[in-house]
Amino acid sequence: MITLKIIFNLLAFTLFIIVFFKMIKKNDTTYIDILILQFIGIGVNFLELISDIKLPIIIKIILYILCIIIPGIVFILEKKNILFPELLNLIIAKYYLKQNNPEEAKRNILKLIDKYPNSYLGHKVLAEIYELEGKHTNAIDEYVRAIEINTKDYNSYYKISVLLQKLNNNEASIDMLNDLLRKKPDYLQASMLLGDILYNEERFKEATQVYTEALKYNPTNYDIYYNLGMAYTRLNDFQKAKEYYEIAAEINSMLYNAKFNLAQISMLYGDLGEAENYFMECLSKEDIEAGSYYYLAQISMLRGEKSKAINYINVAIELDSKIYKEIETQPIFLPIIKNIKTPNLNDTLSLKVQNKLTKKEKLTQKHLKETYYLINKLNNNDIKMIKNIKKSIENEKENQIEKDEK
Repeated sequence: MITLKIIFNLLAFTLFIIVFFKMIKKNDTTYIDILILQFIGIGVNFLELISDIKLPIIIKIILYILCIIIPGIVFILEKKNILFPELLNLIIAKYYLKQNNPEEAKRNILKLIDKYPNSYLGHKVLAEIYELEGKHTNAIDEYVRAIEINTKDYNSYYKISVLLQKLNNNEASIDMLNDLLRKKPDYLQASMLLGDILYNEERFKEATQVYTEALKYNPTNYDIYYNLGMAYTRLNDFQKAKEYYEIAAEINSMLYNAKFNLAQISMLYGDLGEAENYFMECLSKEDIEAGSYYYLAQISMLRGEKSKAINYINVAIELDSKIYKEIETQPIFLPIIKNIKTPNLNDTLSLKVQNKLTKKEKLTQKHLKETYYLINKLNNNDIKMIKNIKKSIENEKENQIEKDEK
């Protein structure tokens, strides 16, 4: 038993010396806390060794933790280039962040970076704090510093791209994302962000190339197929868009946005039965429910089912009162306009606005709607033109008959 106590003291004292010299070498007083704990543990254990005092088992466990475990962990971490002062300051900073005290967290990190300017994690956490404060330029600088220390920090590349986009510097963000994807082509978030930026800049062909490349590494990803469908929609390649929407719908039948766009394409092709089936499924999704009822009303009007159309359109208006203004501009609803309820714009319950759709989704659906109206308008004009030609021919025949009779 005495031998074990002697071994314990020797091991604890050895670790004490190692930590002490680390403090001297690094000129960092953070190690004093460990030294104090070790000193207390060694002192208590030494007293037990030279006296007849028998310490309780719980005290012995605590002494073991103070003298052996904690300094041993520090020794192992620093062998792996994880400095104890860095780790301690990061833990304290994270604690202050959880307490919603970014200023105190920043103070600890700045103190750490001042002593250890090449602290990779220090620069990363400082960048995150600047992000929370809305200081995007400062955050970018810190992420850049983190990348300089660790060139394989792909997440910081992505973070910089996001911040550049927020600063409306899309070209720089695109360059950063392209560089990131050359280094790590399977980085899905980078591909999706790059595709979004290109889409929003109406560079749809480039967006399809990005999404197609992403498919190589994520062949069963719903979002990629759905985004490809939207990009090809804006390129007016509706057949290709339809193919990608269908695959997306097969991958996840519970996500209805792809089905809503498929329904709109079916309307373009005049396939009312298929469109109706898709729109009926979309009634389960809150942010496209009003639009689904609106189109179901159109389908009912095309089939001559006026009472059904009235029911559908009234439900659509209850969900989104803005639809009423659109109805007033559509000739197809003129026969039932008197039967449509005028919404109370002061009633907040009737203003259930679609706020969950992304900007990209709204633009895609708007494009499909406008294309559908354009095609219908062209068809109506064709019909009018044919009627005019027919009438002109009949007039010419009548004039000719009158001349012959004279």
